[in-house]
Amino acid sequence: MRFKKITSFLLAMIIGVMTVVSSTCGVSAASTSESMSTMDFVLSMGIGINLGNTMEAINSNGKTVKSFETAWGSPVITKDIIQGYADAGFGVIRIPVAWSNMMDDNYNIDSDYIDRVQEIVDWVLECGMKAIINIHWDGGWFENFSTDKDECMKKYKSIWTQVSEAFKDYSADLMFESLNEEGCWNDIWNRYSNSTKGKKEAYALLGEINQAFVDIVRASGGNNTLRHLLIAGYATDAELTCDEMFILPDDPSGRYAISIHYYTPSTFTVISEDASWGKARSTWGTKSDYAELDKYMDMIYDTFIANGIPVIIGEYGCTTSNKTDETVREYLTAVCEAAYTRGMCPVLWDTPGGFYNRNTCKFTDTELLEEFMEIAAMDRAVEMSAYDDEEETAASIGLTATASSGKVRLSWITELSGKCTVYYKRSGSSEWKLAGTVSKSKVNISGLKNGVSYDFKVVIDGVESEVVTATPKA
Repeated sequence: MRFKKITSFLLAMIIGVMTVVSSTCGVSAASTSESMSTMDFVLSMGIGINLGNTMEAINSNGKTVKSFETAWGSPVITKDIIQGYADAGFGVIRIPVAWSNMMDDNYNIDSDYIDRVQEIVDWVLECGMKAIINIHWDGGWFENFSTDKDECMKKYKSIWTQVSEAFKDYSADLMFESLNEEGCWNDIWNRYSNSTKGKKEAYALLGEINQAFVDIVRASGGNNTLRHLLIAGYATDAELTCDEMFILPDDPSGRYAISIHYYTPSTFTVISEDASWGKARSTWGTKSDYAELDKYMDMIYDTFIANGIPVIIGEYGCTTSNKTDETVREYLTAVCEAAYTRGMCPVLWDTPGGFYNRNTCKFTDTELLEEFMEIAAMDRAVEMSAYDDEEETAASIGLTATASSGKVRLSWITELSGKCTVYYKRSGSSEWKLAGTVSKSKVNISGLKNGVSYDFKVVIDGVESEVVTATPKA
């Protein structure tokens, strides 16, 4: 992958990071998101959920904000509904938006529609959560970029200019997402064509759109200058976004994450009846199913997280009509855990009548919610946390490493003072990766793979330690 050098992204390093969600709307601690790196910002989200089929719902008969908001089965969103998400333990709500619902021929968005999205975002932030807003499917006009790019780009830029202006004074707890999963054009290049003809052009088009998004937001001023941004991957598909053709935007602040959706295998997640392209599956959980999940999550980790670029799984989920609760629960928790423990933020796709009851303001499957919250308490990928114990490390010069399951404990003794920078790499690799900087002389590095040998070194005041090697094992 042709990555631009991004010095402001550090590999996930947190010392005792906790996601704190206020229990009462209107009472929340001052945001510290402004001073966070985007990696730490994403880690602080914990796990999230979508406010699906609501502000992105379209209705040809709609004339008012309410008629659009309720077109696909949602009740009018209230502060109590948002509070229920916070009470359940979610750290971020993704709010898909169809801005074209109320827009004139010159692409001016109706102020009532902007005001309503702002009201919902206000409630999310007041309840101590983070919010993501985007341009969602929005009637499907993104497909016209391949045939009428100039007019589509005019509309796209107009939307983000207006949205950026409306939200520029919001805190950094609000994140902007460039688009949904419509950033792909099969008439330019089809992944199933067995040809690369048009592939470069298709990726370049998405790159141009994402760059326009970054440029507009940054130029709008206010808090948008350093706002955390979410950049849509190609079709938000794991494999296509991890492709070397995917272009990262040029952002002077370097404060962005990558958006990827996960609906694999589609015969299980997307269809509940047989289709022309596949036979519907009602079960998931075989050894090969887990191997497939690990393959894609490792691919995302190795491509982005390991290179200091944060990732949000903006959507994951599955149909439920042809499945048992146990099967649905196994799939959802497996995907959530696979993403979360690798340092990504998984955001569940949810719609009215789904996993959260908007009438009772409660999560419907309490067992599933409990498992989600157990995942949110797990150690995360290449996450560093300081530790203290009563027994001091045995006297020695330099660095020592002790391995356990998925984790390596480092300690060092030195007469040098100052903060210590910790590096790691897989043994045999020539590329050192930055884990983080700490003030103490001992840390745990977790989220490592059992059976894989890693090298470690520390640097204090420009003095580099010897390299030590350790292999986590179960």
